[in-house]
Amino acid sequence: MAARNTLRRALLYIPGSSQRFIDKSRTLTADCVAYDLEDSVTPHKKAEARTLVRRALDQPTPEGIRERAVRINSVDSGLALGDLTEVLQSPNLTTIVIPKVNSASDLTFVTDVINHTISQQPHQLPRTPISLLALIESAKSLTNLTQICGATPLLQGLIFAAEDFALDLSLTRTPSLTEFLFARSMIATAARAAELPSTIDLVCTAYKSSSSGKGGSDGSSSSPPAVLEEECRDGRRLGFNGKQCIHPSQVETAQRIFGPDPEEVQWAVRVCIADEKAARAGRGAWTLDGKMIDVPVAEKARAVVKKAEACGFNVRELREKWKGQEPE
Repeated sequence: MAARNTLRRALLYIPGSSQRFIDKSRTLTADCVAYDLEDSVTPHKKAEARTLVRRALDQPTPEGIRERAVRINSVDSGLALGDLTEVLQSPNLTTIVIPKVNSASDLTFVTDVINHTISQQPHQLPRTPISLLALIESAKSLTNLTQICGATPLLQGLIFAAEDFALDLSLTRTPSLTEFLFARSMIATAARAAELPSTIDLVCTAYKSSSSGKGGSDGSSSSPPAVLEEECRDGRRLGFNGKQCIHPSQVETAQRIFGPDPEEVQWAVRVCIADEKAARAGRGAWTLDGKMIDVPVAEKARAVVKKAEACGFNVRELREKWKGQEPE
């Protein structure tokens, strides 16, 4: 059975009603592409979008995409059952994004539909367990975070929807994003406490650089706007490990910033090599570059190395380079 994806540095939304955008998405490189049946699809296009997304899922996963998800309509909309009934027919579906999750009952409903639908399908090869990602969009959802995080073992992450949250609380989004600090901190903390692998931050509404210069072939500027990089770094500092994207030009920046820094990876490899030698010598704590390395620091280094491998770093080459590293 294939392992679940736990690397979602960028989650890129693709309008499910646009065959052109769906086809374009197959040429992209991204951790997660989410075909959208909700906000980007007008009511009279919902049924058509389900069909287009189902067909897209039935095609083999493109080489550059780690995960293909579907954002269904909210449970309260009355459209979620129809969405799930259609897209769950594809054996390639692994991830469902659920908007407007206000309580644990939203997730238990989706989980029950998934279990029932799959149980009715002909028994074939084992399929990857469906992963759920919950969008947190309201004051009510914040107050129910603990129950939401424990609602189903299928839940793999939380996503912060800033625009709907601002609407719910009558907030005005500002460049500093300070009005969202409490909500973002709660979401990142709750996900960590529940050991959910993904915490995905708000959308950056800017995707074209304000600087002059020639645009790219897709109409975007050749360099991403500075605010995108600032938002990514801010989210990472708060404990998020990914970002929602609304344009392909945002993906590279998000994946670069939410991935390990090259200097951090090199440090982590050095720590791992030296820690292995220290352990064989029976040393519990030692130093590297004049700084003490104990168990929590060594564990962090191993986590960095594991993530670096998932992100495509040549860890084997780095280990060869630093094989002579000794614990000081």
